[in-house]
Amino acid sequence: IQITMPLNMLGMVYREIRQSLVDMAEMFDLLDQPPEIQDRPGAPALRVSEGRVTFDAVAFGYDPDRPILKGVSFAAEPGQTVAIVGPSGAGKSTIGRLLFRFYDVSGGAIRIDGQDLRRVTQDSLHHSVGIVPQDTVLFNDTLYYNIAYGRSDAPRAEVEDAARAARLHDFIADLPQGYDTQVGERGLKLSGGEKQRVGIARTLLKNPPIVVLDEATSALDTATERDIQDSLRAMSRGRTVITIAHRLSTVVDADQILVLEAGQVAEQGTHADLLARGGRYAQLWDAQSRNGDAPA
Repeated sequence: IQITMPLNMLGMVYREIRQSLVDMAEMFDLLDQPPEIQDRPGAPALRVSEGRVTFDAVAFGYDPDRPILKGVSFAAEPGQTVAIVGPSGAGKSTIGRLLFRFYDVSGGAIRIDGQDLRRVTQDSLHHSVGIVPQDTVLFNDTLYYNIAYGRSDAPRAEVEDAARAARLHDFIADLPQGYDTQVGERGLKLSGGEKQRVGIARTLLKNPPIVVLDEATSALDTATERDIQDSLRAMSRGRTVITIAHRLSTVVDADQILVLEAGQVAEQGTHADLLARGGRYAQLWDAQSRNGDAPA
């Protein structure tokens, strides 16, 4: 027994090492794969002067035989908030992915201040557009690190200013370790609302002229969502914002609301205009009101 147990342990360790080497080889093979979307040779950097975003007859499908967007056109003027709503599968989140140029459109064009996204560098595009996703990705590190990830060279004073703007600073100041508090793997030591505030602070620190809010509060309960909305409004000031939302109660103040259905813009207007028309938006609003997802 004294010989068998160490030998079994050695065999187990050997298998683990072998598997780790195989996994590492596969990881490096993946890292060596060329990106599907590449910059054009000599492509210039995106220059954002105003922050106008235009979708001009945009068509796209992850599968060529299954179109997702079918000639979508709209414009988000500088400083405006444009909300995109609609049923699941309508193509709302696809619009956000295309704006980051994770994919190229199959028809039409997306432009920022008149510059076709296919003709500028992706690095400059990603520096100009910020995002607050539905589930903010946090690293197993400190609160400070996770906020500063938005701009790693930012001085501490700016990191704290971003936390204040996201209404997170007072919460951090009350913690025994303050900004040095560990958040745990994927932020498991924080509540959903606190995680979203870290994501908002991170985006504020990055200070992009254009922001995408991709279902930023859909995973939160209604009370927390209303609290977070104040931070999102503060972040939206002076920026062009595209909000992708399921709960219509979060977009009533948008300058423009687009109702996306089956990959096309079914309706467009302000909250009051769309309710007055009694169309698809009004139907969605009534349905959510009955379910308690929209104010009466």
